[in-house]
Amino acid sequence: MSESDEALKRAEELLARLEAARAKLEATEDPQQAVDVLAELAEIAKAVEAEVEHAKREAEHEVD
Repeated sequence: MSESDEALKRAEELLARLEAARAKLEATEDPQQAVDVLAELAEIAKAVEAEVEHAKREAEHEVD
């Protein structure tokens, strides 16, 4: 599997996690569960940021 295929797979997995967390957040009326879901969303955001940084590094490496 190529690096770009792996990156796409990771992005799809993050999107699926994001959608699942969003659905949980919409479905809950429990404040503590909402806080937990928001923490999960923060983790997903960090993972997305890491993937973006990785993609930037790869793109810069390909240009060099």
